[in-house]
Amino acid sequence: MPVLTRDEAQTRVQLLDVQRYTIDLDLTRGDETFDSRTVIRFTVRAPGSSATADTFVELRPARLRSATLDGHPLDTSSLDDNRLPLTGLAPGEHELSVDAAMHYSHTGEGMHRFTDPADGETYTYTQLFMEDVQRVFAAFDQPDLKAVFDLTVTVPEGWQVLANGVTEHLGGGRWRAAATPPISTYLVAVTAGPWHSVRTEHRGLPFGLHCRRSLAPHLDADAEELFAITRACFDRYHEKFDEPYPFDSYDQAFVPEFNAGAMENPGLVTFRDDFVYRSAVTDTERQTRAMVIAHEMAHMWFGNLVTLRWWDDIWLNESFAEYMGYQTLVEATRFTSTWVDFGVARKAWGYDADQRPSTHPVAPEAVDDTASALLNFDGISYAKGASALRQLVVWLGEDSFLAGINTHFARHRFANATLADFIDSLARHTDRDMRSWAASWLRTTGVDTFTPALGGDSNAWTLDVRHSGHRPHRLAIGLYDRDPAEPTRLVARARWERDFPAGGGRTSLNGEGPRPALVLLNDQDYTYAKVRLDPASWDTAVQGLSGLPDPLARAVVWNAARDMVRDGELAPAAYLDAARTHLPHEDDLAIVQGVLAFAGRQITDRYLPAAARPAALSTLTALSRDLLRRTEGGENPGLRLTAVRHFVDAAQHPAALSAWLADDTVPGGPELDPELRWRILTRLAVLGAVDEAAIAAELDRDPSATGREGAARCRAALPDPDAKRRAWESLFIGDELSNYLFTATAVGFWQPEQLDLLRDYVPRYYPDAVALAERRGPAIAAAATRYAFPAHAVTAENLRLGEACLGGADPVPALRRGLADQLDDLRRALRVRGC
Repeated sequence: MPVLTRDEAQTRVQLLDVQRYTIDLDLTRGDETFDSRTVIRFTVRAPGSSATADTFVELRPARLRSATLDGHPLDTSSLDDNRLPLTGLAPGEHELSVDAAMHYSHTGEGMHRFTDPADGETYTYTQLFMEDVQRVFAAFDQPDLKAVFDLTVTVPEGWQVLANGVTEHLGGGRWRAAATPPISTYLVAVTAGPWHSVRTEHRGLPFGLHCRRSLAPHLDADAEELFAITRACFDRYHEKFDEPYPFDSYDQAFVPEFNAGAMENPGLVTFRDDFVYRSAVTDTERQTRAMVIAHEMAHMWFGNLVTLRWWDDIWLNESFAEYMGYQTLVEATRFTSTWVDFGVARKAWGYDADQRPSTHPVAPEAVDDTASALLNFDGISYAKGASALRQLVVWLGEDSFLAGINTHFARHRFANATLADFIDSLARHTDRDMRSWAASWLRTTGVDTFTPALGGDSNAWTLDVRHSGHRPHRLAIGLYDRDPAEPTRLVARARWERDFPAGGGRTSLNGEGPRPALVLLNDQDYTYAKVRLDPASWDTAVQGLSGLPDPLARAVVWNAARDMVRDGELAPAAYLDAARTHLPHEDDLAIVQGVLAFAGRQITDRYLPAAARPAALSTLTALSRDLLRRTEGGENPGLRLTAVRHFVDAAQHPAALSAWLADDTVPGGPELDPELRWRILTRLAVLGAVDEAAIAAELDRDPSATGREGAARCRAALPDPDAKRRAWESLFIGDELSNYLFTATAVGFWQPEQLDLLRDYVPRYYPDAVALAERRGPAIAAAATRYAFPAHAVTAENLRLGEACLGGADPVPALRRGLADQLDDLRRALRVRGC
C-alpha cells in the first residue's frame, strides 16, 4: 500500500481546503463488510500557472461501488491500491461522493469487530490513527486538512452508537451524531454495540462510561472511582488552561482487543477494556489507569484543539499528554507518587529506546512518510519527551511554562502548529533561550551520563561531576548520612540544585563537614540522564537502599543499578542480591513491581546463562515468600498480590501451584480470581504439569474473552511437539487469530525452560514473520516482533539469522523496526553474558 509522504501532504494542503465530511455508515450488512458512503466538500485553490490541478483521495474498500465528482461519475477502476485520482480540478468549490463496501478488521485497525464469547454479543469500534481512516471512509487523510464531520450510522436494533459528538437515536437503528468542530481525520471515532453505560453530568457536560455487557458488574464497581478521577482532572485542566474544554461531551469507552492503551478521540476516548478490572489489581495498577485517563484528557487540548501539522511533531501530542497526565494526578487526585512509577517503569522505556540504533530525536526535523512516523510512537516520543518537559518546567518555572502553553492554544485553536510555533509561544514568556534548549533537548539523540568522584577528608570534601553528553541540565544532588541509631537507615543532610551547562565536561563542588555516606545525582529524578554512584556511595546503597527516606531517591538508585547491569558494569546476580535484600522492606509498590519485572524478564530470562537460571529463579521465589510472610496479616494486599504473581512466574516445581489451584486460594489469601488461575495454569503448562483436558476445563469455567486468551497461552506453552506445531501454524500460517489471540499464543510459545524443544523454530521465525507481516499489516507485524520474537534464544546464531533477515529479506517497516530493536537487545544480552 502506498504511504503518504511529507512532500505529498505539503502539496495537497497548499491545494485544498476541506470544509465538511458527511459520512453514512451501515453496520447491518453482515459479518464481513459494512457500507460506507461519504460526501466531501472541499475547495481547490488556484493552482498557479496551470488552469487545473490533480490530487487524490485515500480509500481501502472491499468494493468500490461508485464515486462522483461534482455529479459526474469517476472511473472506479482508476482506484490504484488505496488512492482514487481526482484530476482536472478547477479552482473553486467541489463535492466528492464515494459509495463503498469496507472490510471489518480483527487486528484493531479501522473498524474492528468483536463477538464476545461470554454472551455472543457483537461490538464494533474505530481506530483511525495515522493511516487507518481509509479503512472506514474516503478521506484526504493528513492531520493538517481539518474539517467538520457529520456522521450517521445504521446499526442492529438494540445497539447504541457513540461518536465524537452527542448521538441521537432517530429510530429504526438509525443514529446521528452532532457535527464536530474542525478536527483531523485520524480523530474521528465511532463505537457501536449493545454497550453497558453509566452516565453522569459535570459542569454542564454529559460524561459517560461504556463497556460490553459481560463486563457491566466490574465497570459498575469502579464507576465512581473513574468518574472521580475524570472530574478531578477535568477541573484541574481548567485551572491550568485558559481555553475551556472544546467539545460537547466526554465519553470513555472501554473496547475489546484494543492495540494501544487508549486513543484520544475528541469527546469519545477509547480504552483497552483490560482497564475494566475483573480480577484483583494493585493500587499502582489503578494509578496507571488513572494516568491514562489524565493523559487522554490532556490530548483534548494537546492534539485535538491544537494539532500537529505533520507527524514529525508527534511529541507536541504525546510528550505533553504524558507529562500532564503524571503531573495532574499528583496535583488533583489521591495518587501523589506518580513520578516514582514514571521513574521506575516509564523512563526505563525511554532510556532503552534511546540507546538502540533506531533512536531518533524527540522532535525529528523530517519524517518522510506515515510508515516512518508510525514507528516513532515509542519510549522516546512518550517517556523521553515527557522527561524533557519535566526538566523544562524545573529550568523555566511552571508559571512561564503554563503562560506559554496558553498562548499556544489561543494562537492555534482548532488549527495546526509546529515545534517552531510552540517554541515561539514559550519564548514570549521567558528570557531563557528557548531555541537553544529545543535544539539541545529535542533535536538530538542519546542519553547523557553523570558520574561523580568524591575526595577530601573528615572536615571538607569535594565532588567532581563528569558530564558525558551535550544537553544542559538542572540537577538536584542529594546528600545522605547514616542514622547513628540505625546504620542501615539513611537520613537526608541536604539537597543541592545545580545547573550543568550544555556540552558536558567536569564540574567541581565543595562541601563542608564529613563526607556524606551517599551522594545521589539527579535526586528527585528531575532530569533525563543516566547516573552513576561513586564507590563509597554504592557500598552505602547496597547496605541501606531500603533505608533511603524518599521513594524518588530510591527509584533513582534502582534505575542506576538497572543501567549498570545493562551496560555490563554490575553483575546481574548482584542486582538480584540487592533485590533480595531490600525489596522485603520496600514500601513503594511501584518500585517493587518495577524491580521484580526487570529481575524476572531481563536478568533471569535473558542476561544470565541457562545454567544460572535455576538459582536466579530460586532467589525470586525466596524473595516472593519473604513478601508473602510480610503481608500475612492482610495488610498491603497489593504487595501480597505482587508477591503471589512473581512466585507463580518463578516457580520451578508444580506442587505448590497445583495445590493453590485445587484449593482455589493461596494460603492466607488471596482467593484465586480468573487472572491468577490462568497465570498459575500457564506456569503449570510450561512445567508440563497440566494437559489439554485441564486447559479445556478451565476454559469451561471461564468462557470469557480473557479466558480464551488464557487458554491459547496455555496451549502454546505446553512442552509438547504437537502443541508447539499447532501454535506455530496458528501464528504464522493461518490468518484467523485476532490481534489479542495472536499475542496470547505468542507469549505462551517461547519459554526459557523449553529451549531444546524450540530450537528448530528459531530459524523458521524470520521468513515466516516477514511473510506474515506482509499479509496482515503493521499491527500484527508489531506483535510479531514484540511478542513472537525468539528473545530467549540468546545465541550468536540467532543474532546472525536476524541480521541476515534485515539485510536481505526486505521486511515491511513495522517488522524491520521491531526486529532491529530486538536484535540490538539480543546483542546487549550477549554482551552482558560475556561480562
